[in-house]
Amino acid sequence: MTTASAPPASGGLDFTIPADLRDVLDRVRAFVDEEVLPAEAEVVDPEDLAAAWPIIERLRDGARERGIYTPHLPERFGGFGIGVLGMSLINEICGVSMLASLAINAMAPDEGNMHTLLMAGTEEQLETWLRPLAEGRIRSCFAMTEPDVASSDPTNLQTTAVRDGDEWVLNGTKWCISGGDGAGIAIVVAKTGTDDAAGHRNYSLILVPTDTPGWRVARDPEFMGAHYVGGHPVIEIDNVRVPASNLLGNEGEGFVIAQKRLAGGRLAHAMRWIGASQRVLDLAAERLISRTAFGKELAEQQALQFMIADSAMDLYASRLMVLHTAWKVEHGMPHRQEVAMTKTFVSEAFGRIADRAVQIHGAAGIAKDLPVARIYEDARSARIYDGASEVHRMVIARTCLQLARKGESTRSGAGDLT
Repeated sequence: MTTASAPPASGGLDFTIPADLRDVLDRVRAFVDEEVLPAEAEVVDPEDLAAAWPIIERLRDGARERGIYTPHLPERFGGFGIGVLGMSLINEICGVSMLASLAINAMAPDEGNMHTLLMAGTEEQLETWLRPLAEGRIRSCFAMTEPDVASSDPTNLQTTAVRDGDEWVLNGTKWCISGGDGAGIAIVVAKTGTDDAAGHRNYSLILVPTDTPGWRVARDPEFMGAHYVGGHPVIEIDNVRVPASNLLGNEGEGFVIAQKRLAGGRLAHAMRWIGASQRVLDLAAERLISRTAFGKELAEQQALQFMIADSAMDLYASRLMVLHTAWKVEHGMPHRQEVAMTKTFVSEAFGRIADRAVQIHGAAGIAKDLPVARIYEDARSARIYDGASEVHRMVIARTCLQLARKGESTRSGAGDLT
């Protein structure tokens, strides 16, 4: 199955969802409503999803039975080849629960790593690492960020990989490595070149099995929000040796591959944020029609009505941005500007929607045994991971100004549809 199709030659824009994709979306939604959301009550500590792994495994069995497991992968690896646009819609449905994307095996960082392996892996790497990831036998992590440098500028990264005969020898420290504790394989961003003029072309991606001597989870700091199985630990890499064949893609192509990975990953995050935003908006609306104050239903208070309206508009704009960007990605069109705008806008809209929901719920909005507070925490971290809002704004502005310097309109840098 694929959701890609040629852009219509005439007849205007078409927002129709193909029948085969609609069937998948209906099955995913039923699975989330009937199995995933009820299972949340079984999770003792939402910040310790590793302890909830038996629940996740049970849900994965349910996803397999419903035929919705790993929908993003080709049939060869157990999926059915849904593209970026279709996965955006699936991720929105899954975004309502921290368990849903894990249950269908389409959660960061594993989903992005699967795509990276598909994009750049050799046949041996696909069978050795992608297949067990697809089957849910192992987890993975993407080891890029470092504690001692501003990692928003990737040419600052200090972890090195030096060729020694038929091996790479890696040294460095990584941190905030989502899923790193308990992962079976890591995709490590490492400096393999020494030419300062080469910039990002000095960096490569190297596959490191985490049972390799010298690879150590030093500690797992507590981060606000963004709850993942395997946490976001600090990884110490001390003379880690892996075969030269563990290079993923070509030497010096690390950031070219990573940027392709991040486009789909950022859109997947954005749609999950939309799903979470929809959930807290629903909760806020239910709250307003179920409680009274000052002699009338809270829903009749205009100030609170405006909060609902503003959240609805934020959601509408967010959905359209993601879907348009996903459409461009799926059709092989230039999309870097749109991805940057979408990631920035949707992460910030998520924060606004969650903040309004907290305010509407009052004390219940800051009670951590209820979903609104957890979603609010997740919303704040969304503006940092996968590129801070300020870095994306720099990219967005640079593109618009480059167009202006060439005497052109900034339309193409502002989501022009024509």
